[in-house]
Amino acid sequence: MLKTLTASLALGLALTGAAAAENFDVKMLNRGDDGAMVFEPAFLQLAPGDTVTFLATDRGHNAETVPEMIPEGAEGFEGKINEEIVVTFDQEGLYGIRCKPHYAMGMVMTVAVGEIEEAPEDFLEGRIPRGAKQRFEEQLNHL
Repeated sequence: MLKTLTASLALGLALTGAAAAENFDVKMLNRGDDGAMVFEPAFLQLAPGDTVTFLATDRGHNAETVPEMIPEGAEGFEGKINEEIVVTFDQEGLYGIRCKPHYAMGMVMTVAVGEIEEAPEDFLEGRIPRGAKQRFEEQLNHL
């Protein structure tokens, strides 16, 4: 009886967790509220297991992780130009996302997964174009 009750409780919790995951839409735009070449929204706070659908709203864009800006142990992703991509964020941490063709123009966004209160010290290290770095800094103010 105890084994059955324990197994039922575990299954119920697992199903509840799966049902609680949310999906967020992010538009890839030539022009948005924050200027030219933007993701809207530019910052998301997610729970582990949430998904993001990157919408090819305007042509010429993709969404991909910046290789040096993902949590240790997390897998990056690379969407194709002009294609929608759906990404599930399971690993807690901070993710830098870019549109590769417009990275130098500052087309970036930040995704925080879990209870993140501040960026890792090395998050903005490395070769980041000036416009992208400025937008990342603005987005990190949301933490």
